Amino acid sequence: MQTSSWFQRYLLPGFAFKAVVIGGGYATGRELVEFFLPSGPHGGLLGMIFAGAIWSVICIATFLFARATHSADYRTFFKHLLGRGWIVFEISYCLLIVLILAVFGAAAGALGAALFGWPPMVGTLCLMLGIALFVAFGNASVEQLFKWVSFFLYGVYGLFLILALGKFGDRIAANFALDVPTDGWAFAAVTYTGYNIVGAVAILPVLRHLRSNRDAVIAGALCGPLAMIPAILFFVCMVAYYPEISAEALPSDYMLQRLGFPLFHGVFQLMIFAALLESGTGSVHAVNQRIAQVWRARFNRDLPARARFVAAGILLVIAMFFADRFGLVALIASGYRTLSYVLIAVYVLPLLTYGVWRLWQRRGEQVPVTAPP
Repeated sequence: MQTSSWFQRYLLPGFAFKAVVIGGGYATGRELVEFFLPSGPHGGLLGMIFAGAIWSVICIATFLFARATHSADYRTFFKHLLGRGWIVFEISYCLLIVLILAVFGAAAGALGAALFGWPPMVGTLCLMLGIALFVAFGNASVEQLFKWVSFFLYGVYGLFLILALGKFGDRIAANFALDVPTDGWAFAAVTYTGYNIVGAVAILPVLRHLRSNRDAVIAGALCGPLAMIPAILFFVCMVAYYPEISAEALPSDYMLQRLGFPLFHGVFQLMIFAALLESGTGSVHAVNQRIAQVWRARFNRDLPARARFVAAGILLVIAMFFADRFGLVALIASGYRTLSYVLIAVYVLPLLTYGVWRLWQRRGEQVPVTAPP
């Protein structure tokens, strides 16, 4: 039997989860401004820590339930969790995918315009083509993308914090010393995690490496910190320009211009594009894996690369329309909150009630271990 490495069992799920949730709004700072900065510097940090803890708890429950029900894709998972109601999640998830891909496309277009002076559609098209190419080759290429982009991303965020503290550390300290209300941080954290937590079921294909429930608990617990640490580092830097940064569509570009290091500016923008690429790839790959399960059951063979590419292309073309029609700020402010409440209702609440009850009922059963393909 093929064995899985400690990286595949413990870190890969967290890297994959981070890849799905980091997206256009997180990587550019727009989501952090929208959800956490209104509670002030201290309230924002409290909200982010709380959101990370929620992510860990739900990821643990999701991974355990997926193992107990042998769910390798979200369709199978929700058939076990919601019964005939699984279609409600399917509709909600497809709407969310279109929305977040539109956000990614809008962010990529804004990055291309800011960095190279391109028309926004050029940056959007580059991102969409990259996503389609990675998902076309299935699990192996997607997991390699998660791995190497994660190393790059953590390194860039760490360097950004060091440079920011050296450049305007006094402003950061002064704004953290401000006596401003922290109201709403808990509600903001719950709302933020509501639509982002769908990443836990989007990454079910990488859970094939888990060998035991202990692996599932450790991997799930690490998801929250691995996904939230970059956001916390960036949030601390943004506090230097609190509250005026709240009005910026691309807070990252606003900060980088004031940092005054052109080379690092380019590196950071490249990192954001890489984050958009891995996040969009993770979301679309989940849909492809759902299609692949049905394809395998019907035709008794794997979904070919060409079909994966075409399926991804259809999703991406629809999303490009929304990216061109609406802006990044409007998409995050309006669409995300509504879908957040829907996903809490059809995923989080059933999982933490009925799902946990089922796990408790089956706590003595042994889950067979299968080797990853």
